[in-house]
Amino acid sequence: MRTSHFLPAAGVRKIPPAMTALLLVLAMGDAGPARSHDGPEQAQASSIGSHTLLVQPDGEGTDPAVAGPIHTQSTGSSLLVLVGGYASNAAPPSDSYGNTWAQQGASITYHGYSGRFNTSAYVALSAKGGENHRVTLAKNGEAAGEITAPFIEIKNAGVLKDVATNYAVPGFVARLGRKLGQGWSGSGLSSGVVTTTGPATLVAVWWGDAFVYRMTAVPDNGFRVIERFLDLPPSSGVQCAVAVRQVDRAGTYRVTWSGTPAQGAILWLFAFQARS
Repeated sequence: MRTSHFLPAAGVRKIPPAMTALLLVLAMGDAGPARSHDGPEQAQASSIGSHTLLVQPDGEGTDPAVAGPIHTQSTGSSLLVLVGGYASNAAPPSDSYGNTWAQQGASITYHGYSGRFNTSAYVALSAKGGENHRVTLAKNGEAAGEITAPFIEIKNAGVLKDVATNYAVPGFVARLGRKLGQGWSGSGLSSGVVTTTGPATLVAVWWGDAFVYRMTAVPDNGFRVIERFLDLPPSSGVQCAVAVRQVDRAGTYRVTWSGTPAQGAILWLFAFQARS
């Protein structure tokens, strides 16, 4: 039989396997368990989730009015509902997952309708959700009355960082153009300003106040429209447009709406953020 090439040469001592392993450990050092260098896990940024727009024309409404269903996250989302319509229908919303709704500021009354119509906003932070999510609005004053109600999910948003509300009116030239039958939009209607401390989801809502049936409402500053009711039926309704923008840093933000014909508008702007 031929001699193995793995036999130790003369004068060389063969190191036992156990000793070889020990020498490798000593040479490499005791590194211990692997450690992550990524730092603490960061909260997921907020983003727009599911949404819908409930519309009931005047004289065709029901009590209650029901928005949805939409499919929301089981946890971690905030929910926003705005209601435009008869001021006598003042009940806060309820929903199919039993969330607690808080009104944001006071209701804002429309100009020129003898105080009969207003808009209100409600938020449920860190809400429960899931499939077939519905919002119910009791109409204790005018059951058949017109109502428009956006129902919006903001995912991974446990904080309503800021809210701005104002009632913007068109300038003199735009108002004169409307009286003369011209479709002038004027210089636009600007919202108030919201301030964020980091990435945020901004939700802007426009409520026009003119007694017209066809109109436009276009936001600037990177906002995109996700819901609109701007072509009204002969029985009339509450015109509304909802726009959103995702921002990736702290700052101050606003939106300006333009459109035809010129009209005043109740403007809301919300800034939602993830919990830090």
